[in-house]
Amino acid sequence: MTYQPKSDFLNVVLQRGYYEDCSNLEELDNSLKKGIAPAYIGFDATAQSLHIGSLIQIMMLRWLQKTGHKPIVLMGGGTTKVGDPSFRADERPLLSNEKIASNIAGIKEVFSKYLIFGDQSTDAIMVNNAEWLDNLNYIAFLREIGKYFSVNRMLSFESVKSRLDREQSLSFLEFNYMILQAYDFLELAKRYSCKFQMGGSDQWGNILNGVDLTRRILSKQVFALTSPLLTTSDGKKMGKTQSGAVWLNSDLYSPYDFWQYWRNTSDHDVGKFLKLFTELDITECDRLGSLAGSEINEAKIVLANEVTTLAHGHMAAQRAMTTAQEVFVAGSHSQGLPTLDLTSDNLIDGRFPLIKAMVELGLVSSGKEARRNMLGNGVRVNDRVETNTARFLTVEELKREVKISVGKKRHAIAKLSQ
Repeated sequence: MTYQPKSDFLNVVLQRGYYEDCSNLEELDNSLKKGIAPAYIGFDATAQSLHIGSLIQIMMLRWLQKTGHKPIVLMGGGTTKVGDPSFRADERPLLSNEKIASNIAGIKEVFSKYLIFGDQSTDAIMVNNAEWLDNLNYIAFLREIGKYFSVNRMLSFESVKSRLDREQSLSFLEFNYMILQAYDFLELAKRYSCKFQMGGSDQWGNILNGVDLTRRILSKQVFALTSPLLTTSDGKKMGKTQSGAVWLNSDLYSPYDFWQYWRNTSDHDVGKFLKLFTELDITECDRLGSLAGSEINEAKIVLANEVTTLAHGHMAAQRAMTTAQEVFVAGSHSQGLPTLDLTSDNLIDGRFPLIKAMVELGLVSSGKEARRNMLGNGVRVNDRVETNTARFLTVEELKREVKISVGKKRHAIAKLSQ
């Protein structure tokens, strides 16, 4: 990219690696220079929390606000009832209204850490597309909006085409998703003078639909801006580990585990992740990312501290680092480790299965994985290798707390509550 933007926001986007594509980069740049430009990203409520796969979009909204513009967080209370088919092999399960509302409540917690909400001109707002989607008149909607969509063009989008090429079913319900997403853009342009929509590159076609629809109906120029779909240097998609998703809500994924995730970043990804997920100066990101040998571990600690501070606060980041030092350097127990609190009602004849404890603590994803690790000398109980797959933790052990380790980097505590 050789274009040199004049606006602070696009400078950040290009310099830090958030840029994949834009419908008209120069015109968007000019719009950003003229004054406050509201922009939005949509998040469907398919789970209780967002995971780190959404962190690029969250950071883009944060930088948008820091550079003097207005972030709009659009919760998909309406579109979640349909389900985004983009690049999926099958239809998403349909959620109840109560489950969607519960998920939205959980997701709201994430944004309170990254954005300033309020009534000022650049304060973020959170809106729910159920406000305008739930009560649409179907016939009126088809006549007013449906006439602008070509089925031929919709079928050519890669997100749909890949599904059909594999001869996998695409329901009419899902096929409507891209029309509803485009309608969201139109509504936000009407209600909040929204200038552009951001999202991952897999949403490019859907966002362009909204740009085109808004231009046709409101005769207004709006823009699409996408970020790359991030993978680690070994080609894995960001967001999940062997034991499950890396959630942004602390009740689903502890700050300690979150800190450890970033501390265990591959050497090749450190510089890139510092630019994307922290607010450190670009020069410092480059310097830290260029370290080699044992020095790169210091850069990883900086990365873990900075990302965890944004997600969970300074104190949580400090506690996680202290816990890691105690566990790995001193080899001691620590209150910061993930903990399984058991009661006498959980015990079977005064014992609890070690494998079940490992699964419930999230150290492994299944009993099968637990057994494989045990037979490979990869499990330790109180720092002693344990290979007995029928091992039970006794009530005497649990009263003193039991430290369970899988590999060198996954540790947790099981204990009996008094």
